[in-house]
Amino acid sequence: MTTTDDRATDGSLGELTDYPVAAGKALRVQRRGPVAQVTMLGPGKGNAMGPEFFAELPVVFAALDADPSVRAVVLAGSGPNFCYGLDLASMLGDLTGTSSRDGGLAGARTAMLGNIRTLQRAIDAVAECRKPVAAAVSGWCIGGGVDLLAACDVRFTSRDARFSIREVRVAIVADLGSLQRLPAIIGDGHLRELALTGKDIDAARAEKIGLVNDVLPDQAAALAAAHEFADAVAANPPLVVQGVKEILEVGRAGAVGAGLRYVSTWNAAFLPSHDLNEAVTAFVERRPAQYEGR
Repeated sequence: MTTTDDRATDGSLGELTDYPVAAGKALRVQRRGPVAQVTMLGPGKGNAMGPEFFAELPVVFAALDADPSVRAVVLAGSGPNFCYGLDLASMLGDLTGTSSRDGGLAGARTAMLGNIRTLQRAIDAVAECRKPVAAAVSGWCIGGGVDLLAACDVRFTSRDARFSIREVRVAIVADLGSLQRLPAIIGDGHLRELALTGKDIDAARAEKIGLVNDVLPDQAAALAAAHEFADAVAANPPLVVQGVKEILEVGRAGAVGAGLRYVSTWNAAFLPSHDLNEAVTAFVERRPAQYEGR
């Protein structure tokens, strides 16, 4: 069913119609001809990634991957921001292992390892989708939002966008793909700068280092650019497009997978720390964190 909201979301591109994937709280799926649009809805502030997001994302992208009538995908955020990253309030138990302590310390760490790998597989579903995925970014793209961005094929952004691999500032080693996928996108030196400082960068810097393909004047223009790319892809032979993606991925898939497995093991061992608790407490109390390396 097409609605006024669909037309507003799509601007001048034409009407979007609902795609037959079960409606969820975190994602809305629509289509315009052979192009599907996946829009993040939250429910956390700034489209923060909570349990619903990680449950719905692999289901949605598996459906799009399997549908031969879909030839390209556009990924966008609702509202002014792309994604604030992990919804810490709803995900903290999964991240620290405190949601499963029946098996003692070893059981908690094992449960945490499984939780991290489940989250990784959700982002992997985007990277492994045989249909090219174009991200349309505006506003903030933080932490897990950058992980998601790195899993897309191309990225278009509005001039007001801001990016941050911010996990280091909250005592977390980024573990959902930025450290594994971004070397091929922005290079090792730029990645180290961003990942080790957690600094924010603007759209102009993101374009300069290759994080985004193009900077557009505003959110509507960024979305239009993503759809323009998707339309160009959809006009090409679909099996050849899938072959191009397959060949591009095969060289780095092993390294990405090994890196994801290692960081999940690292975080399962070291993430439940004094510094993580301090980071969360400082965030809630709106004060600078005081880290002690323990």
